[in-house]
Amino acid sequence: MSTFQAPKGTYDLLPPDSATYLAVREAIAAPLKNSGYGYIETPGFENVELFARGVGESTDIVTKEMYAFETKGGDKLALRPEGTASVLRAALEANLHKAGNLPVKLWYSGSYYRYERPQKGRYRHFSQVGAEAIGAEDPALDAELIILADQAYRSLGLRNFRILLNSLGCRECRPVYRAALQDFLRGLDLDEDTRRRIEINPLRVLDDKRETVQKQLVGAPALSDYLCDACRAYHKEVRELLAAAGVAFEDDVKLVRGLDYYTRTTFEFVHDGLGSQSAVGGGGRYDGLSEMIGGPALPSVGWALGVDRTVLALEAEGIELDIPASTSVYAVPLGEEARRVLFGVVTELRRAGVATDFSYGGKGLKGAMKNANRSGARYALVAGERDLAEGVVQLKDMESGEQEPVVLDAVLETLRAKLG
Repeated sequence: MSTFQAPKGTYDLLPPDSATYLAVREAIAAPLKNSGYGYIETPGFENVELFARGVGESTDIVTKEMYAFETKGGDKLALRPEGTASVLRAALEANLHKAGNLPVKLWYSGSYYRYERPQKGRYRHFSQVGAEAIGAEDPALDAELIILADQAYRSLGLRNFRILLNSLGCRECRPVYRAALQDFLRGLDLDEDTRRRIEINPLRVLDDKRETVQKQLVGAPALSDYLCDACRAYHKEVRELLAAAGVAFEDDVKLVRGLDYYTRTTFEFVHDGLGSQSAVGGGGRYDGLSEMIGGPALPSVGWALGVDRTVLALEAEGIELDIPASTSVYAVPLGEEARRVLFGVVTELRRAGVATDFSYGGKGLKGAMKNANRSGARYALVAGERDLAEGVVQLKDMESGEQEPVVLDAVLETLRAKLG
């Protein structure tokens, strides 16, 4: 029994399950790499102020869930609770927007941290793959990102997810709606925390999951009734582009998402097989975020998809990904001379790109063959003194059990032909 355990609300990714997580990350990244998005990596912690300004002071993420701390040097930092603010900060700091090719398209993959009540599908440390398109206001860009996420999920075999879509308006029409919503909310029977939220960001009250609150929200003014002509036309084009691409979506006028920076297009991917934690990913347009964190006006759009949640969605649909065995060939030496010779063969095979493992620790034939079996290898290479005297090794097919001698110099060529 180990003295130490993983901190509460976190998990370790171990083989063989970790192979599924890697495959999910790769599947989400593949359509992005194919559409002009370059990879970006940012630090695991940032200045607290970046998230307070960017994500929003009234959000649960900033007020309740952020891991904030002071360094020995007196800097106030926070573990990153989401990816967008960090990516935008990095792009601004490197002046990527001045290179002349807008939008700047970036994708990322990493761990994020929120102090939440741990439950299935909601952890304090979680993994996401995200994408951001910075510096262009174009409905086609919003549609592109939604289509690429849809493509990623479908490539994994997922079918039972839904795309919820809404528009949150712009700086012209949203203040009018905000005032109307505040008037409505002030008349409700709400607790002190929620009343405070009405004054800071009333749209977040619509996102409150408590039934007591939701019941009172019946008859609340709808944002769609307050959109200006420009926002209405923008949203209409996003919807038309998605429909033309054959991507199904549902309009959801209550969809606001948990971050303050969203404007216009906002969307969420939900999976009905996951219970209360049904969101597997989401995003939207954030045209004012660059200015909020001290940059120039750079209208942008992005999303993040949860790797953990996507794996749960695969389980809910009973989908097992076809992950090739990490080892194709397993070498079993019997005796010191065989150990030296076979280790050389293993090195040669690996250099030629054949996934090969070796029986370490001087095990006997029975124990070594058990390991070969567990490795998932398609073939085993077995050699003892007599084999080496004849200049051969025994090649065993792990599926059929058939065995044949192969001349030492022809091992690579033979295996290449058999493995295709």
